[in-house]
Amino acid sequence: MYTICPLPAEIRMILTAGCFVFLLFSMPQRTQAASSAPPLPTVSSVDLARYMGTWYEIARFEQFFQEGCVGSTATYSMRSDGDVKVVNSCTNEADGKKREAVGRAWVVDASTNAKLKVSFFWPFRGDYWIIDLGREYEYVAIGSPNRKYLWILARQRVLDEAVYAGVRERVARMGFAVENLIQRPYSAKGEK
Repeated sequence: MYTICPLPAEIRMILTAGCFVFLLFSMPQRTQAASSAPPLPTVSSVDLARYMGTWYEIARFEQFFQEGCVGSTATYSMRSDGDVKVVNSCTNEADGKKREAVGRAWVVDASTNAKLKVSFFWPFRGDYWIIDLGREYEYVAIGSPNRKYLWILARQRVLDEAVYAGVRERVARMGFAVENLIQRPYSAKGEK
């Protein structure tokens, strides 16, 4: 994936995240499926304190910036300025090396805390909308209003199949092409 420019892994991850957000906002924001879909709903309320901590990726829409990633996690913590520190990490499937990107997220709809912006490379930023959330914060679905980006995360490395099926069904009704979801193992070595 990174054979063109032999930069340190940390720099490559920052550039990759920055390129993703740049492309996200430089390309047309509406796809064929999204153009016929109603506005994307979010959950009615998010308690940010409960949301903090580590989440394990269960499924995602494949994106170039996560190419070859297995065992992806997202760890959130409150910053002193009220924003959220975001640490995304994964294992590179090809060589087993850890990849990490550190960013910042901030709430853009304080009435629900469900709509955030996230940036890994300023000034580029993307939408981070919480569209489905377990009652006990045991799982979450995050999407973008253009329906191009979707992640299903859980507090545990494995999500019950019935719960996962329910999340898939709900996000499908929101206009996401759930047939494009991919599930990757937690780690390159098959750890569970």
